[in-house]
Amino acid sequence: MTESPAQETFYEAIGGRATIELIVDVFYQGVAQDEVLKPMYPEEDLGPAAERLTMFLEQYWGGPTEYSQRRGHPRLRMRHAPYAVTEDARDRWLKHFREGLDAARLDPEHDAQFWAYAQHAANFMINSPS
Repeated sequence: MTESPAQETFYEAIGGRATIELIVDVFYQGVAQDEVLKPMYPEEDLGPAAERLTMFLEQYWGGPTEYSQRRGHPRLRMRHAPYAVTEDARDRWLKHFREGLDAARLDPEHDAQFWAYAQHAANFMINSPS
């Protein structure tokens, strides 16, 4: 009996770390210039935040599990609780994330799946009225 090849993960199908890094880099270029979002990042250098998001997205989409090994459970709402995440902040976050996805030029199916996740996550993070 022959073994069937392992199913390719979403992470592998979109190009792995290089693709996630591109999305995150473009995203943070937008955040760095955004007067609403930038103050939510206490570090002047957005590099550590970019690395954490890269690791999180890698793990979420079936890549390396370094995020959990380093940081434990994501606890996204808890980690963002100190910040007023309004609908405006969500919309700005999504704008910059969309720019990252556009730069990655994923095939339409993968783009739609990634975008649906981003929208869900962004809506989930709202914790303050506008």
